[in-house]
Amino acid sequence: MIDTHCHLDHPSFAADRALVLQRSIDAGIRQWIIPAIVLRHFSAMQALQTAHIHLAWGLHPLFYAEHPEDALNQLAEWLSHTPPLAIGEIGLDGFAPPASQDQQMHLFCGQLAMAQSLRLPVLLHVRKCHEEVLGVLKKSAFAYGGVVHAYSGSWQQAERYLERGFCLGIGGVVTRPQATRLREIVSRVADHALVLESDAPDLPPVACSGQRNEPAFIRHTVATLAQLRNCSADSIAESTTANARRILSLHPSNHMPPQE
Repeated sequence: MIDTHCHLDHPSFAADRALVLQRSIDAGIRQWIIPAIVLRHFSAMQALQTAHIHLAWGLHPLFYAEHPEDALNQLAEWLSHTPPLAIGEIGLDGFAPPASQDQQMHLFCGQLAMAQSLRLPVLLHVRKCHEEVLGVLKKSAFAYGGVVHAYSGSWQQAERYLERGFCLGIGGVVTRPQATRLREIVSRVADHALVLESDAPDLPPVACSGQRNEPAFIRHTVATLAQLRNCSADSIAESTTANARRILSLHPSNHMPPQE
């Protein structure tokens, strides 16, 4: 399996990152994708890159106050000498103060243009802004798809993302019984629509509520998806892995990641 969204560079993993990775290997995870948040963390992220740990460079919309005025120029410079797997995590966040919306939109459009120029997929962060993000994707004719991280939109919006070549990132939230809309969506969409993610250290599954989330907990998401879709856990693992490889141009991992 592939964890398409985990923040393994987070300080909460500093003391036991090797153990966290080993637990996720034991749980069947073979590749991990770390999306960037702010420029000042890029160097620390780069130190974690391996043949199995992949990186995405981007400016997170919720951390708008931490992006310098020349953030897009700095990002472009970084991309010129350190090609990523994808651009992310980027997008719009409606929970941020309204005064930040113009800056968020400026950063999002600028990064989307970079992804288009480099022919790279994007990892989208979208909260309470799905119509706005879909509008930007349509207006820009963005053609390289990606993942809508922690999908929270409607069925109709999901269909529009899928039409634009995106997959829906599904993590621990789907294990919550009260997440009725999301559970209905994942029970209905086609096999090619879903990828797995942990969003570690955030958004743990219900079975691990109150704990620091980690990639190994994806097994709980897989079990819930298998139940909702009336299929086997192996089937979920196979389809989501194939989807992640397709959407992010990942090569199959034919051997076990090295134990640290």
